[in-house]
Amino acid sequence: MALDFLSSLFKKKKDESSTPPEEEHIDLEELEESVENREENEQLNQLMERVNEIENDLPRIKIGIDTLKKQMQELRDEIDRLDKTIKDVMMLYEVISQEINPFKEQMSQENPLSSEIQDIRKEIEDLKLEIAQIKNDIKVLAGYGVDLDSIIYEVLAEV
Repeated sequence: MALDFLSSLFKKKKDESSTPPEEEHIDLEELEESVENREENEQLNQLMERVNEIENDLPRIKIGIDTLKKQMQELRDEIDRLDKTIKDVMMLYEVISQEINPFKEQMSQENPLSSEIQDIRKEIEDLKLEIAQIKNDIKVLAGYGVDLDSIIYEVLAEV
């Protein structure tokens, strides 16, 4: 019985050692496939980790973009206000420079804004003269004893 047992052990070793090379080749292919699968799994895991990192970063990036958009809009508004202020200052400069500029006539021909300002000044002077004449007429009429109140009421009624 012991002999049978020992012989069965040796037969198995003989059987195992006498395996054909095709089986070893198949085992190598399976081993290579498992290594390739393991590498692919590692790459997939790395890709999934990277995708998760990117997904976690997206909300922060979106908040950053929204903040930048808001700041850009504020800057646009500030630039518009500055632009308006600069235009106002330039108009004021033109008005002031017209008063002390020795080449005033030359510039008024070139700039339509300065010619409009000159026209308005002339109209103001004309209105001042008319008001002075009206005051003198009222004084003369008051000196002759004319009822100014009735004249004023008639004029207001016509308007």
